Amino acid sequence: MSTSEPGAAATVIPIDDVARDHGKAPSVATAPPPPAAAASSAAVPAAATTTAPRKTGVPFFRRADRGSRCVALLDFVLRVAAFGPALAAAIATGTSDETLSVFTQFFQFHARFDDFPALLFFMVANAIAAGYLVLSLPFSAVIALRPQAIGLRHLLLVCDMIIAALLTAAAAAAAAIVDLAHSGNLRANWVPICMQFHGFCQRTSGAVVASFLAVLVLLFLVILAAFAIRKRRTG
Repeated sequence: MSTSEPGAAATVIPIDDVARDHGKAPSVATAPPPPAAAASSAAVPAAATTTAPRKTGVPFFRRADRGSRCVALLDFVLRVAAFGPALAAAIATGTSDETLSVFTQFFQFHARFDDFPALLFFMVANAIAAGYLVLSLPFSAVIALRPQAIGLRHLLLVCDMIIAALLTAAAAAAAAIVDLAHSGNLRANWVPICMQFHGFCQRTSGAVVASFLAVLVLLFLVILAAFAIRKRRTG
């Protein structure tokens, strides 16, 4: 007698499949990585992932020191420009001797620069200024190569002021003597000597003009050095 209903369907489970499932863990399929990570890495800008290239160049032409180096080069050129007038003034004054013969060669008048203490001081001061300007050229070149040398700038500034004051005093004293030689002084009965000693007056007058030109260049050097020091401190 069969107890199974004729309309029910029998479920058949293979023995081999059950044994295979008990002896081996079911395989888990690994899913591919989500595309969100790739999308997020692609969304990062290229400027953030790449480092900016380092600017390389010759240190002498760095933009930070370009202005200081130009000022230092101008300082060097002005020192060379001031050396010429100072040396010319010293040479012209030292060679300004003139002899004037009256009637015979045994009766002569001499006009020498060392007869006037002011002209002697003038010649010595211009010679000192010319020597100083030559000696200061290496220091100015060092400042052009190393703009951060503030102590050297201060030293040149002080020395420039001293030489400018010395040369100004000497040029002013010599200008007074030259004016007296040209115009004389009626109250003191001092007659002008330039009507007789033309060469002496021309040389001394030219020397005074050249010396005042050197004074102007030195004053400009002082202003330039003060400006460079102030700019270096504020920068």
